Amino acid sequence: MEINYLSQKIGIIGGGQLGKMMINEASKLGVGTIVLDPSADCPASYLANEVIVAAFDDKDALESLAKKTDVLTCEFEHISTDALKYLETLGFKVYPKAESLEYIQNKYLQKQVLNENSIPVGPFKKVDSIEAIKSAADEYGYPLMVKSASGAYDGKGNYLIDSQVEIEDAFACLNGSENLLYAEKFIPFVKEISVLCCRSMTGEVAVYPIAENIHKDSILFETSAPAEISQDQKQKAVDLGVKICNMFDGVGMLCVEMFVHENGDILVNEVAPRPHNSGHYTIEGCVTSQFENHIRAVLGLPLGNTDMHGPTIMRNLLGEEGHEGTPLVRGVSEALSLPGLSLHIYGKSTTKPLRKMGHFTVMAQTKKEALNIADIAQPVLKITSEEQTKG
Repeated sequence: MEINYLSQKIGIIGGGQLGKMMINEASKLGVGTIVLDPSADCPASYLANEVIVAAFDDKDALESLAKKTDVLTCEFEHISTDALKYLETLGFKVYPKAESLEYIQNKYLQKQVLNENSIPVGPFKKVDSIEAIKSAADEYGYPLMVKSASGAYDGKGNYLIDSQVEIEDAFACLNGSENLLYAEKFIPFVKEISVLCCRSMTGEVAVYPIAENIHKDSILFETSAPAEISQDQKQKAVDLGVKICNMFDGVGMLCVEMFVHENGDILVNEVAPRPHNSGHYTIEGCVTSQFENHIRAVLGLPLGNTDMHGPTIMRNLLGEEGHEGTPLVRGVSEALSLPGLSLHIYGKSTTKPLRKMGHFTVMAQTKKEALNIADIAQPVLKITSEEQTKG
């Protein structure tokens, strides 16, 4: 049976930069898009055929989105699973599935599921009081990582405790009296890596070259690919990524963040059921980007080739400290004059300190050459604000 993809529409829950980049790929196939987001001027609004302005837990608005489109997907995981389950009972196609999302969006449940399925993770336990954190510290030692089970991203919802005197502050900062918290033994890792997998409706899984990540203040600073790890470690990481992808019965992109332990073991940190920041390198760096494969998957199309064109570096562009308001992007001409550099500005209407406002990638013959060019571009590209600049 032939399908007229020109008449297809994808509903995207979330209109941030990930949604915007999904739309870029859908448009290449002539596929329409409708976005649901609380903000009328969200980044995806520049490209979407229509924007439904509503909260992510608005059942009526989500049902309206579903009725206007052929399939629903999401750009982030913090969405009402009750609303998605309701849509599934009405027969609408939703990827990722609500049941999988329910486990993944609660990071404590996610860790439990991974552990129950023999996925190697570091020691962890639920902590519901200051005394429970002290007990975990006695067992795991310092430093101790305490996390909020839900709603955490880019370091928000995490607290690294270095000594007992910080425990009460950590419990208060994470609102432990109301939020489910859990403690993790700190992993002495030598590298952070991510495995990006895309799973089709038929169960085909395409895996991207493993990426190596550097975080600063718990926010991704740089992704480089391919990762410089042993062949054995690569195989273990790929096998884990595929196993987790199949375990959650997903359709579309799934990112598995992992640690390379100082003893050489691979441990899983967490899972994101969507295109991921560490996969932005695939836009220029691979034959088929993570966003194109995600769109292919949710439409039921064959997955594309994930091979790399060559070594690639990706770095995030964050809002500068001391700047909040209308974004002003500095250094564009200078950066774009550098060989192999591609620039992505997300189009957010307001900049804030440390907010992700864009990214750039550099491709070169060698990773060292790409890093050198990235180091030249980094201090040139700045996201400031018109208000503070005028002041």
